[in-house]
Amino acid sequence: MPLSIFGFQALWSPVFIGVLVFLTVLYFLITVKWRHDFAVSQPLKKKEAIAFVSGMVLLYVLKGSPIDLLSHILFSVHMTQMAFFLFLVPPLLIVGIPAWVWQSFIGLPVVRSIFAVMTRPAIALVLFGILFSFYHLPVIFDIIKQDEVYHGLYTLVLFLSAFFMWWPIMNTLPDTHKVHGLIRVGYIVGSGAMLTPACALIIFSNSAFYATYSDPEAWLQAMALCVPVSTLAGLNLTGPELFTSMSPLEDQQVGGIAMKVLQELILTYFLGMVFYQWFRREQDNADEITAQALRDRKTMLAYQRGQ
Repeated sequence: MPLSIFGFQALWSPVFIGVLVFLTVLYFLITVKWRHDFAVSQPLKKKEAIAFVSGMVLLYVLKGSPIDLLSHILFSVHMTQMAFFLFLVPPLLIVGIPAWVWQSFIGLPVVRSIFAVMTRPAIALVLFGILFSFYHLPVIFDIIKQDEVYHGLYTLVLFLSAFFMWWPIMNTLPDTHKVHGLIRVGYIVGSGAMLTPACALIIFSNSAFYATYSDPEAWLQAMALCVPVSTLAGLNLTGPELFTSMSPLEDQQVGGIAMKVLQELILTYFLGMVFYQWFRREQDNADEITAQALRDRKTMLAYQRGQ
């Protein structure tokens, strides 16, 4: 059955794209036209603009295009959507917004207090893992997916927790929580490990335990979050089987695999970036590192002779 039966509004979310366009225009006004009104500012870099616009485009594709509608129909699409939403959009936005803008924003009294606590690496990592796992408990998931307010609030909270998790890795601000060296590698690996229990439960389950993707009544209730009720009332829909040949259990298992594989691929990219930065730093400071090693060796030899 074609998705076009749900109508233009459900497919393309014109209000959402309007909000994202407004935020993008505001971004360029602040970083280009109004930047001289700030006490400290720097010209917008091309890579920053590309990262921010990429984040906005990806956010629309995930939450405003037909992919969002499909995520309410199929659990596998939902998990694919969440993988990019939680593991790619936050770092793009962190990198895309210039450091001086972040510094001005974080300097606000209430925001400073929130960032001081929520971006502590241990807190950010554990909180994200708990919220993600809690969200995918069947009883909680089905309640959230069938209520517009709960769904909107929890999605926002989960996204913010992902943002705080990425902050210690991606931010470049002085006097902020960061992780370096091997700790940074361990932090990235840990962020992936936090999702493993929930993904394993979803993949290796012998039954489909999400009512919003298996029970027709619950599924229609969940669909009302993205499709106007008047449109749904005029359609004779019995469940997601109208749009896929997969059984609910197969759809669930594919979703768990998709989340884990995509998450690992994205994290592998960032691990590669960390090792590349380390290699470049070693190359750029090769002479200094060699000189320091020779000084350390001379000191050690002198100490041994003294013994």
